[in-house]
Amino acid sequence: MTSTPETPGTDEESAIDEESAIDEEPGTDESAGVSALTDPALLEARDLALLALREITPEATIGDPAGHRVEADGVVSLLFSNRLAGYPGWFWTVSLARVADAEPTVLEVELLPGDDALVAPDWVPWAERLADYQAAQAAAAQEGADDDASDFDDDDEDDDEADDDASILHAGDVDGVDIDELAPDADSDEDDADGDDSDEDDSDEDDDADGDDSDEDDSDEDDDSEEDDDSDDSEEDEDDDSQEDVTDSDEDDSDDEN
Repeated sequence: MTSTPETPGTDEESAIDEESAIDEEPGTDESAGVSALTDPALLEARDLALLALREITPEATIGDPAGHRVEADGVVSLLFSNRLAGYPGWFWTVSLARVADAEPTVLEVELLPGDDALVAPDWVPWAERLADYQAAQAAAAQEGADDDASDFDDDDEDDDEADDDASILHAGDVDGVDIDELAPDADSDEDDADGDDSDEDDSDEDDDADGDDSDEDDSDEDDDSEEDDDSDDSEEDEDDDSQEDVTDSDEDDSDDEN
């Protein structure tokens, strides 16, 4: 049991002081006052608290005093700033208590988070996390089904528009162009092509006829040349025979003279 100094005032004031001491938050400034249940000896036991801290952590990690917190049963926790990297907003906390006519005693030394400390989220049971996961999966599946249904409706509308366009066009139409509109032009092109082919055929026939006439002329000239050669040969033969006759006649005359 912790002894408390006598304070002037009524019981009502003592009750108010007790409530304010219990509701005091971490980091409370020491100048805010000491309640009826707060032992001044505990608040002044800062050196004892630092000695306890040096047993568990290097002195370089201990910062300046950061207030105190009144716990249940007259326990007071002294707070010190933390200089450890990775623990912003955390405080070194030393809990002290004192029995009647005794020196303060260290109950506990620990590193606790403050209001602005970076801490892990609250633990959630596995069953609840699984239920949340399944609900999220079901919602995603439903959203995907709605998107598929919307896409299907869009495809149906596109098919209807395509059917409306198909009622105007023909089976042979290409890219929305009516094949019947191109038919007269195609027939005209075919007629022109036929006319060109006919002209080419006539030209080929004329060339062939000219070639045949030229060949016949060449043949006639060759025949005439051969006849002339034969006539020349005949005349030469006759001249030779005449000369032989003259020679024979001369020889006969010579024989007679002898």
